[in-house]
Amino acid sequence: MIYENSLAFAQEADKNDPLREWRNEFHFPQIKGKDAYYFTGNSLGLQPKQARTFVEAEMKKWETYGVEGHFVPKERPWLKFHEASKAALAKIVGAKPLEVVCMNNLSVNLHLLMVSFFRPTKKRFKVICEAGAFPSDQYMFESQLKFHGLNPAEALIEVAPRTGEQTLRTEDIISTIEQNADELALVLFGGLQYYTGQLFDMPAITKAGHKAGAFVGFDLAHAAGNVPLHLHEWDVDFATWCSYKYLNSGPGNVSGIFVHERFAYDKDLPRFAGWWGHNEQERFLMEKGFDPMPGADGWQLSNVNVISTAAHLASLQLFEQVGMEALREKSLKLTGFLEYIIDELSGEDKLFEIITPRNPQERGAQLSIYFHRNGKLMFDYLVEEGVIGDWREPNVIRIAPAPMYNSFEDVYHFGRLLKEAIKKYADA
Repeated sequence: MIYENSLAFAQEADKNDPLREWRNEFHFPQIKGKDAYYFTGNSLGLQPKQARTFVEAEMKKWETYGVEGHFVPKERPWLKFHEASKAALAKIVGAKPLEVVCMNNLSVNLHLLMVSFFRPTKKRFKVICEAGAFPSDQYMFESQLKFHGLNPAEALIEVAPRTGEQTLRTEDIISTIEQNADELALVLFGGLQYYTGQLFDMPAITKAGHKAGAFVGFDLAHAAGNVPLHLHEWDVDFATWCSYKYLNSGPGNVSGIFVHERFAYDKDLPRFAGWWGHNEQERFLMEKGFDPMPGADGWQLSNVNVISTAAHLASLQLFEQVGMEALREKSLKLTGFLEYIIDELSGEDKLFEIITPRNPQERGAQLSIYFHRNGKLMFDYLVEEGVIGDWREPNVIRIAPAPMYNSFEDVYHFGRLLKEAIKKYADA
């Protein structure tokens, strides 16, 4: 696609966009009486207009049936409610329905999966992750290692970018795995780095981790619903994600997990058990002796939060209709247009620069803009003028054009307003 920084180009691109109508399925925040230019799907996705309808349907069941809502209605009885999302989630993360389930929240699921897949021994006790991981991961690692009586300073290996670089090289990740192979118990990376927007080479990391004799998992908070995933094919052991970013399911909403099929019937795999993960044929006998459900369902602790998960289903039905392939195709064009505009505006003095990988295959729907001066002043101006982006200390603005609802015209107007901000504050 050949880009041009003009309103006419953006409007023509939107006219030819096969996904343009899906924008109408979402509510946009209003700023100064107009739709905001919303670029924070990497933090909280917009509300699907059908979310209220899905939630109201479950409220009506509660009103009509009371406790019998677990069994009576033909459509999505609460007893089976967690199953309603399986088909869509499986397509989004590249899995089999057996391998996925929505449950809990991201940090809870990270801890639950660590119970099963981090089994340190005297010889194998080290964990490899990316440096500067999202706090959910950092705190989880620290507390899990201490729980096992390990010193995080010795047991946790954080792979950092080379001096003068902002992103990780895959060869450095692989080399670190190989160098620690004899002592390595687990490799657990983010699928996509939240700060820089770097998409990691998950197949290569998985292959290297398995070759070293370690389990391999991923935190997909910024990858699920953003980039194509093939977890089953890549042979990933486990993964988890949240649903409120690119999956547009509402603030703090339900997480999801993936556990590879090869563990589906392993009843001896350690886990923290809950009654909803127990054999559903015997669940209500209330007897001792945990018998896990096959697949990811066996990691459930309690019955699903029906009201909030209903909003999740409203978004997932959009993903089923649109498909990740079509979303990725538009995302590459939309982010490419954003990159073109930012480069044009950066100026000879390089007031700011993109720290997200330039290779489109190494990033998702996010560009992180590193400001060398006065970034916060310019960010505040953008917010005043209707741009909802994301400021990350010390000096980065993250802009994430989500292909389900963002337009080329949105991106153009971001560039227009950034140009105004530069004039006002570049030398303030």
